[in-house]
Amino acid sequence: MKSAVSEKGQVTIPKTVRERLGLRPGTLIQFSAENGRLVGTKSIPVDAFRKWRGCGRLPGKSTVDEYLTRARGAGAHRS
Repeated sequence: MKSAVSEKGQVTIPKTVRERLGLRPGTLIQFSAENGRLVGTKSIPVDAFRKWRGCGRLPGKSTVDEYLTRARGAGAHRS
């Protein structure tokens, strides 16, 4: 498949290629030049919280419910 570069430097990625690679509006693509070729790699967004998920420790090895009850005060009631 071929696509021409516009005056603004834009290229249309053919629909079949977009569908095959799961490219949707807003998808980020990293471009590089490798051995005389233009290479575009789909950037996968990183979840900033993923690497920290499950790493937190509560004081005194209490459960989340126990900690929240203490933090909110024993007299607090749920709505």
